[in-house]
Amino acid sequence: MTKLTLRNCAQDNITVLENEFIDHYMLKANGEYVKVYLLVLRHLGESSGKLSISEMADVLECTEKDVLRALKYWKKQGILDYSEAYSESSRENSRDSIPKEAPSPQRETMRRPSRDDKDFKELLFVAEQYLGKTLSATDVDTITYFFDSLEMSADLIEYLIEYCVENGHKSMHYIRAVALSWDSQNIRTVEEAKANTVQYHKNYYSVLKAYGIGGRAPASSEIAYIRKWSEEYGFSLDIILEACSRTMSAIHQPNFEYTDSILKNWQAKNVRHLKDIEAVDADFQKAKEQRAVSREKSVKVNRPNKFNNFSGRSYDMDDLERRLIQQ
Repeated sequence: MTKLTLRNCAQDNITVLENEFIDHYMLKANGEYVKVYLLVLRHLGESSGKLSISEMADVLECTEKDVLRALKYWKKQGILDYSEAYSESSRENSRDSIPKEAPSPQRETMRRPSRDDKDFKELLFVAEQYLGKTLSATDVDTITYFFDSLEMSADLIEYLIEYCVENGHKSMHYIRAVALSWDSQNIRTVEEAKANTVQYHKNYYSVLKAYGIGGRAPASSEIAYIRKWSEEYGFSLDIILEACSRTMSAIHQPNFEYTDSILKNWQAKNVRHLKDIEAVDADFQKAKEQRAVSREKSVKVNRPNKFNNFSGRSYDMDDLERRLIQQ
């Protein structure tokens, strides 16, 4: 298991964060990176000084690769240092990242030399041509993120933008989602990206097959849905096919909108693997049973008494006793 060995002289129950970080580093950093930095800083004060990458990923509800990418980003900024070691005995050849210290941030480390790079400037010009607009500061920051943090080449970023625009997507949010998807699949060249596109074509027909559709190519609207599930939601094919199967079981006909609602719900519940769906199903069943119990209790409380239709009578007991005596 990958471990973090942390050391800090901070007092117990106190996490010290310098204003320099807030004023000059936090504003330009990706929000997820800030979370990782704060979590690392938080655990520097623990006596054990050890925290696994997987534990950090669980706490932050992200992948281990996301955590490592954040650590690498802060190392580039010069405010977090760690060593990298590779274990040949590990079955997955996992990487151990050991932050040694978090020195006081230095303003000069904020330089982004890649922004001044000729290739990068040309890339921004090409991006404006594809997107048909002048890039905003946020757009430039996003492309810089591709260039610096994801370490994508200028050629790959250019193809990324071209690929998204040709498929009808000029939103930088969408382009970023595709970039993260490629990064998670370790796509580093234009050739690998094009090969991935071929794989998408195979996915289209796998989805149609799951719906029981054959003998035709997918429609453009159907392709848009499948790309959305893969690129925007970030789901693998096995999860998409499971949603298709559930659609057929529920309504007995192909329906991309219905499948989209299933996948959107799974995305909201942070489903990443098939085993996560089992946990979502268990929570749903539990909530369903609780609702049934609540309804049953409500019915019992509000159920009318069969004697409620008769009006009640009142008696004067003293008068009755007097009449009996007279008789």
